[in-house]
Amino acid sequence: MSADPPSTPIAPAPTAPLRERVAAVIERIRPAVQADGGDIELVDVTDAGRASIRFHGACVGCPSSAVTLYHGIERTLRDRVPDVTGVDQVD
Repeated sequence: MSADPPSTPIAPAPTAPLRERVAAVIERIRPAVQADGGDIELVDVTDAGRASIRFHGACVGCPSSAVTLYHGIERTLRDRVPDVTGVDQVD
């Protein structure tokens, strides 16, 4: 019986640059958003830890996008990358 492959970490090591750590988590979130016909793009991450994202596809104008942003994306980012202080949506 072969051993299971090592699990892929949710985010790079805490020593990686902040943008890289945020991007890694966004890439893990994207398939769930894409499954609903939308997409998310990481636009920027400030030195203060604020991430800016842009919604695409079905997420644009969706009334649930604010819930997705604050209760899904932001919560996940803050859990996985403690340096993130918040997430903003940009057009």
